[in-house]
Amino acid sequence: MGDAPISIPSIRIPSERLTLHGVPPAAAADLCAGGDGGFDWLEGGPFEGTLEAAGMLLKAYEAGVYRPEFGLFVLIRREDGRAIGGMGFHGAPDEEGTAEVGYDLVAGARGNGYATEALRTLCAWALARDEVRALFATIEPNNAPSQAVIARAGFVQVNDDLDEEGLHAYELRG
Repeated sequence: MGDAPISIPSIRIPSERLTLHGVPPAAAADLCAGGDGGFDWLEGGPFEGTLEAAGMLLKAYEAGVYRPEFGLFVLIRREDGRAIGGMGFHGAPDEEGTAEVGYDLVAGARGNGYATEALRTLCAWALARDEVRALFATIEPNNAPSQAVIARAGFVQVNDDLDEEGLHAYELRG
């Protein structure tokens, strides 16, 4: 991936039980190389979606379009400082003000409301920005837990049929 990315201060967004910790390019590079990104992960982490998001962040950085506020955040449990998942954006908002979100949790952290709490927090934070008018997410039709998270966060399904990738589409407007 070339030279180590320069140090960029990370964004931290607090929620009730978590801190959403922005992942700088150097940490994303470490994650992509099989490291922990400087985080103390719960067993089984980081999960596949977090690693894919780290790769997307690095591509944006290398292309000169990286914006930390629309990158990847690692979800850190306040009670023990452990990283339990990743959540963030697939890039900056488009010209209509829409940004796509994605998330995953380490298996041992699922079923505790962490994803819903983090998604509500990240969505409120993003929709408070002037450049964001709506958030978008896609979910596999057989992923009922993720569909429940997205619904609890206030998203509504916007396609009756599956999209061209075989996914349900959801939207949350500001």
